Amino acid sequence: MYNNKMKKIRKEKGITLEKLASKTGISVGYLSHLERGTRENPTIIIMDKIAFALEKSVQEVFFDEK
Repeated sequence: MYNNKMKKIRKEKGITLEKLASKTGISVGYLSHLERGTRENPTIIIMDKIAFALEKSVQEVFFDEK
């Protein structure tokens, strides 16, 4: 089940949206929309870039763990 934990993980690591945007090449605006849930279903490429920048797996960042 899709469950975006981007903001929680980003805050825990002390990374700003601007820094995450710089690390991923994804715009601050798009990242902000993903965090707020106003945009859903990012591509696997986008999820992979974000997870890599946060030093987590795609599963840890975007899906419920079982």
